[in-house]
Amino acid sequence: MKVIFGRYNFSCVFEDNAALPEYKGSTFRGVLGHALKKVVCALKRQSCEECLLRQTCVYAFVFEGVHGSGPYPEKKRIAAPPNAYVIEPPLETKTMYEAGESFEFTLLLFGKANEYLPYFIYAMEQIGRTGIGRRTNGKAAGFALSAVCSSGRELYSCTTRQMSSFQELQTNLPDDLIGEYQGHAGKCTVKITLSTPLRLKYRSRLEPDLPFHVLIRAGLRRLSSLLTYHGSGEPQLDYKGLVHRAMDVQVMESSIRWFDWRRYSNRQEQAMFMGGMVGEVTYADVPGEYLPILSFCQEVHLGKQTTFGLGKIEVELL
Repeated sequence: MKVIFGRYNFSCVFEDNAALPEYKGSTFRGVLGHALKKVVCALKRQSCEECLLRQTCVYAFVFEGVHGSGPYPEKKRIAAPPNAYVIEPPLETKTMYEAGESFEFTLLLFGKANEYLPYFIYAMEQIGRTGIGRRTNGKAAGFALSAVCSSGRELYSCTTRQMSSFQELQTNLPDDLIGEYQGHAGKCTVKITLSTPLRLKYRSRLEPDLPFHVLIRAGLRRLSSLLTYHGSGEPQLDYKGLVHRAMDVQVMESSIRWFDWRRYSNRQEQAMFMGGMVGEVTYADVPGEYLPILSFCQEVHLGKQTTFGLGKIEVELL
């Protein structure tokens, strides 16, 4: 039961004054998708749906969810494949940057997408040339990609323009997390911090609060979908039993609130509000069987629009 997981930190320096939104995830996702398509697309000006090469295309796999004829079961609990990436943008809310200022973001890749890291790096270099953020005098802010690191080791430098081996830096989730919690067979108090807006749908509506069973339902969906499409296959878990037992876990304290943030959709050509929950919630008497699930979601994000960096949670045992 595993999915290959890579965490890659991109360090950049602005070459022009820049204007970015307070929450930058949608902006980064948009420019990265556009640049990656330009880099890998062999049949220009053709839609992905009609493209002969879509089954083997890097862009179609990463951004369109095209999985070819992989060894997936005919009947799956999760109908739509999850994206094989998450962008963790800078969490600072500042919007104005001066030339010479640095910024960082993190790219999470799952399964086969890790093989395509060099494509992402090259795409980011192209974005640096065309610019990012609001245009000033007809030009977006240019930047230079200075380095890409993982686990404290430099994988790529703008000086050498060479990639070092990175496969050994990838980890297997959730296998690598299970042993971490073997000593927590009993119950404990768990505090969850929503670092970025969390969007969860339960009973066809977005939830404004976070009962433990709703959190676990979402965690099991995330675990199941990533392992089914980007890992070793759907895990054999007692889904109904886990959800049923989660209903007994009570909220001790909560500061959960709803937060709306505004983004512009290039595809729909309009501004959109993307609401989500932020704040903290503490649960009492959480059985140890849930800790690996929560730890997994802490690594890979949770809920809807994770590609923007939404659904980033932090788990603390009290």
